[in-house]
Amino acid sequence: MATIGSYYPNLVDAFKGSAEGAVIELLSQQNPILDDAMAVECNMDAVHRHMVRTGLPSVSWGRLYQGIKQSKATMQQVDDTTGFVHARSEIDMRLLDLAPDKAKARLVDTMPFIESLSQEMASGLFYHDTATTPEKFKGLSARYSAYNPNLPNVAQPNIANQVVNGGGTGADNTSIWFVTWGDHATHLLYPKGTKAGVKIDDKGEQRVLDANGDPYYAKETLYTWHIGAAVKDWRYNARVANIDVSDMMAGTVDLWSLLRKGYYRLQSRRLNAKASRIAIYMNKDVLEVLDVQSSDRALTSDRQNTVHLTTQFVEGQEVKFYRGIPIRETDAILNTEAAVPALA
Repeated sequence: MATIGSYYPNLVDAFKGSAEGAVIELLSQQNPILDDAMAVECNMDAVHRHMVRTGLPSVSWGRLYQGIKQSKATMQQVDDTTGFVHARSEIDMRLLDLAPDKAKARLVDTMPFIESLSQEMASGLFYHDTATTPEKFKGLSARYSAYNPNLPNVAQPNIANQVVNGGGTGADNTSIWFVTWGDHATHLLYPKGTKAGVKIDDKGEQRVLDANGDPYYAKETLYTWHIGAAVKDWRYNARVANIDVSDMMAGTVDLWSLLRKGYYRLQSRRLNAKASRIAIYMNKDVLEVLDVQSSDRALTSDRQNTVHLTTQFVEGQEVKFYRGIPIRETDAILNTEAAVPALA
């Protein structure tokens, strides 16, 4: 199943050749989510209102001289919001005057700020919750926040069906995420009438104060990122939650079994991947253990037919794949997640 293609342009594709594109490319070096994510313009200023299908209509067999029973899909109206995050860089004019390439010097000076923007966006996608921080946006964990203790029941659709319980009960848990990017699945948001991605505002030479209140002059650049997230159809994502990190590092968690369960919860695995981008997100500790379980002969001797990780070079980068789906390593996924509860 080919999952990387040019059918759904991501943010890097959308801004190639522009000043914003240079920043987005720098962001993507720190944040692999931007290699996959695509963005949709809000339809209500800074809010995006959309309908989420919660049930399918019923159908009926017909007979001659007999009517057709009416039926309709059940829908739920959802309003997803956006927020904005700033970063402001300053470089001393005296330092800039010494630089042979002033543009490069300013870019190097902004790198820590760009990395902070990148980390905040990635962390927000997984962990922000408007219930506790209304100035931010609603991330994935706030949506996929419980698991179904029974086997998923397609006759009773619920987002908890998409969450696999890894068995952890303490406070040292982590997650693996299957995310499908597309208009019909998961996408980032930006306010109506604006542009996706980072806005760069060169403030020029400014008089600023040091820690002692003494003035000096610096070139100032302001970066602003208006961003939100929406999940149009929750069946296209899956979360493997409650992975106990201590047990995993000790080798007692079968990550392959958990990955398989998450994969088969994913609606998009049955569809042509040209219609969307699918990616798996995990942190480096999970990826390392998964790699060990994939390559250690002692661990795989009793399951010779196991599906192994494959490696390809995509645009000069080494990418690991699970069942044709690229795996993205991100430090935004924590090892200190609280246990996800069972559906009440």
